[in-house]
Amino acid sequence: MKSNMEISIITVGKLKEDYLRKAQEIFLKEIGNRIRIRVIEVKDEKTKENVSEKELSRVKNLEGSGIMKHLDLKGKIIAMDISGRRTTSEMLRKMLTDEWADESKIQFIIGGSLGISDEVLNLAHKRVSFGPMTYPHQLFRVMLLEELTKSV
Repeated sequence: MKSNMEISIITVGKLKEDYLRKAQEIFLKEIGNRIRIRVIEVKDEKTKENVSEKELSRVKNLEGSGIMKHLDLKGKIIAMDISGRRTTSEMLRKMLTDEWADESKIQFIIGGSLGISDEVLNLAHKRVSFGPMTYPHQLFRVMLLEELTKSV
């Protein structure tokens, strides 16, 4: 892994709970001692219950536009997507240390509660899943950071 590699986590929404912010702080500090890392928060769009597919798509696309503003198309784009390839801790470590070792920028994308827009998914070099369970995106951010502490 290159010492000048930068990892970005581009995520929809802010961490609202204090315990999640504290966990993120701890993991960012630990990872930051070894590699450059940053979290970029994109505005999450509010949706009401029982809205049309058209409205859900509109909201997902608005969030996708926010993500797109922060993507560096020269770097690797990894979409954290429940329909992506199931990945273990060891597989993620190998991706970072072997497969992408020469990359200068790796960008992990975490969508909002509706997922990631097709526009962003189509740009992704890889779609990664931590399994078939659905996690709140705020909690998932902390889970990804914890995995990264073991991998970088």
